[in-house]
Amino acid sequence: MSTNTGTARTAGVTAAAAATFVVFGINGLVFASWAARIPAVTEILSITSGQMGTLLLCTAVGSLLALPTAGLVVGRIGTANAVRFGGVLAAAAGVGIALSLSAASIAGTAVSLFFFGIAIGLWDVSQNIEGADVEHRLRRTIMPQFHAAFSGGAFIGALVGAGLSNLGVGLPAHLLAIAGVVLVATLVAPRYFLPHVASVPPEGGAKPAKGPSAWRDSRTLLIGVVVLGATLTEGAGNDWIAKASVDGLGTADSTGALMFALFVLAMTAMRFLGGRVIDAYGRVAVLRASMAAAAVGLGLFVLAGNAWIAAAGAALWGIGAALAFPMGMSAAADDPHRAAARVSVVSTLGYVSFLAGPPLLGYLGDLVGIHQALLAILAPIVVALLLAGAARPLRKE
Repeated sequence: MSTNTGTARTAGVTAAAAATFVVFGINGLVFASWAARIPAVTEILSITSGQMGTLLLCTAVGSLLALPTAGLVVGRIGTANAVRFGGVLAAAAGVGIALSLSAASIAGTAVSLFFFGIAIGLWDVSQNIEGADVEHRLRRTIMPQFHAAFSGGAFIGALVGAGLSNLGVGLPAHLLAIAGVVLVATLVAPRYFLPHVASVPPEGGAKPAKGPSAWRDSRTLLIGVVVLGATLTEGAGNDWIAKASVDGLGTADSTGALMFALFVLAMTAMRFLGGRVIDAYGRVAVLRASMAAAAVGLGLFVLAGNAWIAAAGAALWGIGAALAFPMGMSAAADDPHRAAARVSVVSTLGYVSFLAGPPLLGYLGDLVGIHQALLAILAPIVVALLLAGAARPLRKE
C-alpha cells in the first residue's frame, strides 16, 4: 500500500511539474506577443518612446497593485484557481488591447494594459509558488527550468511576432488569437497542480512556528533588493531590445523582433542548464557571474557599430539575465511554510524594476535615444552584484 501511495505521489509531482511548465510557457508566450511588437504599437498609435513608456507604466501599476496581495489570494483560493483567474483576466485584457489598437485608442489601450498588468502579477506569483512547491517535493533545483519555459514561450512568441510582422498581419488579430490560447491553457493546466505546501503541516502535525511578517524579514527584503536590481536587466531587454535595434541600428521592425528573439533564446538556454550550474556552484556565485555577463553583454549591444556585434551582445545579455529572477524566487521560498508571503514580497520588489524601470527608460530615451538610455541599467546591476550574498540558501544547496 505504501509503495502504491509513493508511486501516486511521484506521479502527482511529475504531473504538477509538467502543468507548471506549461503555465510558465504560456505566460511567456502572451508576454512576448506584446513585447516583440511594441514598435508596431508606436506606429499604430503614432506615439513617441516616452509616450510608449507611459503605456508600459500602466501595466506596471496594475501588476504592482496585484503583487503585494497575491500571496493572500493564493492562501485563500490556492495556486490553481489563482492562475485560472489571472489567465481569464489576461485573455480579456488582450481582447481589450486588440480592440483599442483597432480603434487607435490610446486611452483604451492604457486601461486594457492596466488590467493586463493585474492579471500578469497574480499569475506570476501563483505560478512561482507552485514551482517552489514542486521544487521542494523533488529536492533539487528546478525553478530555472520553469523560467526557461517562460523564456521558451517568449521565444516562440517573438518568432511568431516577427513572422506576422513580415507577412503584414495586424497586431490586433495576433493578440486575439493569443487570448484564445491563454484562456484554454490557464483553465485546463492548473487542474494538475498540487495543494500549496503552506497548507500542509510539518511532520508530526505541528503547526509551523510563527515568524516576523514577510515585509519585516530582513533576509526577504535584501533578496527583494537584489532581485529589484537584477531583474531590470531582463525587463529592459524584453521591452526595449526590439525598439533600440530599430532606432539605434536602423534595422527593420522584423529584425528588431529577431534581436529580441535572440535575447530570449539565450535566456531560455541558460535557464535549462541553470539548475545544474546552481547546484554545482551555489546561488551567490552564479548570481554574481550572471550580473557580470549581463553588464558586458549590455555594453556590447549598446556600443556595437553593426548588427552582428549587437546580436552577440544581446545573446550575452540574455545569458546574464537568465537566472536572477528564478534564484530570487527559490531563495524567498526556502521556508516552504512561509513561501507564499515571501515570494509575494520579493516579486513585488522585483517588479518595481522589472515593470516600472523600462517605462522610465522610455522617458530617458526621449532625451538621449532609447539605444543609449539602456546604459543606465549598469547601476542596478552593480547593486545586485554587491548584495548577491543575501540569496545564500537557508539550507545546504
